[in-house]
Amino acid sequence: MHSQLLVGSYIPSGTLQRPLRQALDGQSYQVYYGTSEADFLQWVGQNRHRIDCLLLEASAVSYSLLQSLQRKDILLPAIVLTTPTTLAEAQELAAAQGKDAPAAIATYYHNALVSLEQTEVPQLERYIHQAIDHFLKLPHNQLPTASELTALEDTRHFLLSLQQQRLTEKLRERLGYLGVYYKRNPHNFLRNLAPPEQREVMDKLRNDYRAITLAYFAKTSDINQRIDTFVNLAFFADVSVSQIVEIHMELMDNFSKQLKLEGRSEEILLDYRLTLIDVIAHLCEMYRRSIPRE
Repeated sequence: MHSQLLVGSYIPSGTLQRPLRQALDGQSYQVYYGTSEADFLQWVGQNRHRIDCLLLEASAVSYSLLQSLQRKDILLPAIVLTTPTTLAEAQELAAAQGKDAPAAIATYYHNALVSLEQTEVPQLERYIHQAIDHFLKLPHNQLPTASELTALEDTRHFLLSLQQQRLTEKLRERLGYLGVYYKRNPHNFLRNLAPPEQREVMDKLRNDYRAITLAYFAKTSDINQRIDTFVNLAFFADVSVSQIVEIHMELMDNFSKQLKLEGRSEEILLDYRLTLIDVIAHLCEMYRRSIPRE
């Protein structure tokens, strides 16, 4: 049986509750509907390591709730639903802060927060996928912790990493779930990025692959995790297998030149074909799973 995604919802407005339930009805989610702020906060605290996404109505209560979660270092994928009334409130808040509405709301929690208007509720499933996708890519330096102590920042970064890892593992276990795999954001594809961003992604891939290669035959327990991290980046950036081969050949060429300078044999480099095969196998499996099932 495929593991379900657990969604926590706190929507006090009656105008949103019915369409929200209709959008989630029949979907493969387990949904908790909070009846009060205290009740919802207690439930989130008790299930923080199981929850996969939060649904909140844009309101002063929700902003307070998000701040409470942030102070407790409970960082999760989240969607804020807006009605014309609450959107106006958010825009007033944003104007007071000199920001646009999404940016102002994000300051209460994290920058991977997704905003959903009332008219878009029928597309809720897509937005849940988007919220999870954005959260998994959330850089540590985008967390609003500038005014906090370094030790507290480190703790929050560590907790975020654990939560991202837990969610990633859950999605892998749930073979029937194609949301994050199939519905990647084309804006993040390597070919669609600006040249400086393309160089940044490729430099990251080269550095990560070099680290994998150097550690591949060592007795380290994190080699699979390193490969998974590398493959996730390559997959979501839609990097081709041929580009991975190019990275490998480029690295082997550099190693070969170094060995020649040291007067050593290059035969050892043949062993690293296993590294390339392993990485390509992982990447091909990701692409295989991204094909929609009949």
